[in-house]
Amino acid sequence: MPIGPPGIMADMRIVVLAGGIGGARFLLGVRALSRGLRDAGTRTEVTAVVNVGDDVTLHGLRICPDLDSVMYALGGGADPERGWGRAAETWTVKEELAAYGAEPSWFGLGDRDLATHLVRTRMLDAGYPLSAVTEALCARWQPGVRLLPASDDRVETHGGGPADEGELAIHFQEWWVRHRGALAARRFVFVGAESAKPAAGVLDALADADVVLLAPSNPVVSIAPILAIPGIRDALTGGAVPVIGVSPIIDGAPVRGMADRCLAAIDVDCTAAGVGGLYGGRSEGGILDGWLVDTTDARTLVPGVEVRQTPLWMTDEASTEAMVRAALDLAGRGPGTIGRAGGTRA
Repeated sequence: MPIGPPGIMADMRIVVLAGGIGGARFLLGVRALSRGLRDAGTRTEVTAVVNVGDDVTLHGLRICPDLDSVMYALGGGADPERGWGRAAETWTVKEELAAYGAEPSWFGLGDRDLATHLVRTRMLDAGYPLSAVTEALCARWQPGVRLLPASDDRVETHGGGPADEGELAIHFQEWWVRHRGALAARRFVFVGAESAKPAAGVLDALADADVVLLAPSNPVVSIAPILAIPGIRDALTGGAVPVIGVSPIIDGAPVRGMADRCLAAIDVDCTAAGVGGLYGGRSEGGILDGWLVDTTDARTLVPGVEVRQTPLWMTDEASTEAMVRAALDLAGRGPGTIGRAGGTRA
């Protein structure tokens, strides 16, 4: 579809598909820009649809790593050094579990973080859907962004690999945290996705959006599990709203994490062009209208997609806000113009 006309809209509803630390940091920039637009008189609303494929049950507790990473980051409670978990964390419970020999020992739960999982699990066991639980948790953290899990249903990412050709399948958390991605993986599957439904509010948010942004999150295990939930991809491909992606790959390497290993498992090049092609242009049966890449990837072409370059290192909130501004400009929904030099279309 053609990307919309330039200029700030009277009302700006931004939906971001996100997961992981990259998604959390990107949302800090989205929120900063949203606040700036509000100060300038534009009414804005930001909704983050967050990956649940990383969710796992350990020690009887339901853990939602991506939702928590976003909530803590936006709420000012994230550990700035690690980029995940709580600031000023302590590990007494982890040490006590280890003293008992309680497994799994490879996944550590911090004492502060533990409280979140206890409250979430208690509410889920009482019958509340994950979206309602997330809203209740956010009442404390006040993230300034509406957080929605991609689904209220149980969806988990598992990695499948050789294990002497026995096609070992393990939860993504075990593949990455326990084995550090060292086990060969040939595919990732989203268990439960085919029967899951979008969480309450997700499809409405997409239908009402003025622009949808794909955060620079891992395309294989953060964004793909969201798109695997029936109804979400169709809402993007069949809607009129522009969809703009931000590359998580800069100069042939992931900004953070293991996207290179995940892309290799599905035979996709670890390049801005490779990930852009994985999402695909809407006119080619994919989801993208625009693709934002780093200046080092200025020659990137994605069939049927407007490609624009801008610095993509999220070194601080101001640089991240500038990225978001460039994405909105590309969509024709920001203070810039769609005709700015630097855009290419394959």
